[in-house]
Amino acid sequence: MATRTHPPSPGLGAPVLGVATSLSGKAWRWRGGNMELGEDAGSGPGALDHSILDQLLLTRGVAEDDLPRHAQPTLRAFLPDPSTFRDMDAAAERLALAVTTGERVTIYGDYDVDGATSAALLVELLRQLGLDAGYYIPDRLLEGYGPSGEALVKLAEAGSQLIVTVDCGAMAHEALGMARAAGVDVIVVDHHKCSPELPPAHALVNPNRLDESDLGAAHGHLAAVGVAFLLGVALVRNLRGQGWFGAHRSEPDLIGLLDLVALGTVADVAALHGLNRAFVAQGLKVLARRERIGMAALMDASRLTRAPQCSDLGFALGPRINAGGRIGESTLGVRLLTTTDPDEARDIAAKLSQLNEERRAIEAEVQEAAEAQLAGQHNMAVQVLSGHGWHPGVIGIVAGRIKEKTGKPAVVIALDDMQGKGSGRSISGVDLGAAIIAAREAGLLVAGGGHAMAAGLTIDPARLADFAGFLDERLARDVERARAGAAMLLDLALAPGGLTPDLVETLEAGGPYGVGWPAPRIAVGPVRIVKADIVGKDHVRLIASGNDGRSFKAIAFRAAETEMGQTLLHRHQGRRFHLAGRAKIDDWGNRPAAELQLEDAAFAD
Repeated sequence: MATRTHPPSPGLGAPVLGVATSLSGKAWRWRGGNMELGEDAGSGPGALDHSILDQLLLTRGVAEDDLPRHAQPTLRAFLPDPSTFRDMDAAAERLALAVTTGERVTIYGDYDVDGATSAALLVELLRQLGLDAGYYIPDRLLEGYGPSGEALVKLAEAGSQLIVTVDCGAMAHEALGMARAAGVDVIVVDHHKCSPELPPAHALVNPNRLDESDLGAAHGHLAAVGVAFLLGVALVRNLRGQGWFGAHRSEPDLIGLLDLVALGTVADVAALHGLNRAFVAQGLKVLARRERIGMAALMDASRLTRAPQCSDLGFALGPRINAGGRIGESTLGVRLLTTTDPDEARDIAAKLSQLNEERRAIEAEVQEAAEAQLAGQHNMAVQVLSGHGWHPGVIGIVAGRIKEKTGKPAVVIALDDMQGKGSGRSISGVDLGAAIIAAREAGLLVAGGGHAMAAGLTIDPARLADFAGFLDERLARDVERARAGAAMLLDLALAPGGLTPDLVETLEAGGPYGVGWPAPRIAVGPVRIVKADIVGKDHVRLIASGNDGRSFKAIAFRAAETEMGQTLLHRHQGRRFHLAGRAKIDDWGNRPAAELQLEDAAFAD
């Protein structure tokens, strides 16, 4: 193995492999230390050692003396004392009272995966504690995001003595005021940005409260389901202190709830560092046991026969749960995740898969219409796209696609005759949620909120131009700065012979990967393109061969119409390339082989 050095931080020094401008227009930089391996790297036993894993952890911000904790992320190592968070003890005490006295409790969730898993977690936990809690999930189209005062009052009138909102409520001042007037206690469990004035809740547990402690605020990256889990830990501790458990009452299986925490965390695109990474790492182990009937049915419907990986949560399981809230029945996700009936689980999972296919078709139509507007907005820092008849259930997905296509934050708004419902997605370094809140406070929005990377809003169509101008003025410098610093960050460079299943296994040991804990990106080359064609609708498939005589497969998703895809497909004769992407296992053949999930390419000569 080549000797490793530690060059300056990314963005400084000579580009990796001399690539100053790739086919996607980016310079290639080291994420951290130089990891350029020789021609024979990975070709024999012991060629890959644990130092690669250490380097991956170091370049993701882990201190050298903290490597063992991050190499094996466990709850014991990362779980904070729940009492650290403001209102946590008050929330746990109120829930404990409901458990010990048998009060009627309703969990009020959001209609996305984070809301569904948060609601399912608390319903399951309370069920294990002997309390049969109900749940309420609002209809996306009819009720919109967040708790409505009318719904809370109706729940109180129907007998609920305690309502717990999950993944919503942090900004619901009017609705919670109506609930208080109706005489019902409300606990808010959320992670979205808060205003200085908090709504009138019995307790509001949210690491993103502006008055949160430093340690609590350090966990602001948690999804709502992670906050709900911490509330569960606090509740069990409270009941234990009361002597509630004994010969006739066993403590609930908190670890068994981590499958829900992992799914909600990944699907909500929460940053996978620290506690979140431990949640997902341990949750994947619980998922592999397939003990939750609804989760097993969901995996079957997704044709997932092996143990789930982190990517499966975001691209297979999560979208199916989301499909219910986006274009179907909002309660399907919670029903699936809490049912104890295998037949019902199979039926709901099949319905969610069908809805997911319908969602794909609707999404494609909206995305095509949205992209048609991009030409008129090339000078805008934030792409604000709107259209009549666009389905509100897919605008968040389309905003994410537009963001990836343009490299800028995007807000997609579905209009009707009365108002517009919008969803936005941002890029690293640009706080879209704060800008949306500022736009609401400036009177440009009827409602709005979110966090740095994602936000939602309601707008009067007459204010669209003013709103777009506000975002452009407020975020232009941030977007310019973020885009100027964009580079293709690499963790490892090697010849084709080094791209082996052993390497993939070593790299995956640093996972699970996601936002805030990026998957390792490697560069392989120089290579010649032996074969290039299109598979599916617009994926580019390659076979590449290097100077060492080794060849491998690569695939670039949704790349056929990009400059990179067109170059590899039509102008590759006689040229050599460096290819960059993520190493994966191709297990379709008789023997597993390593392949490259291609993200970028550059000429090598």
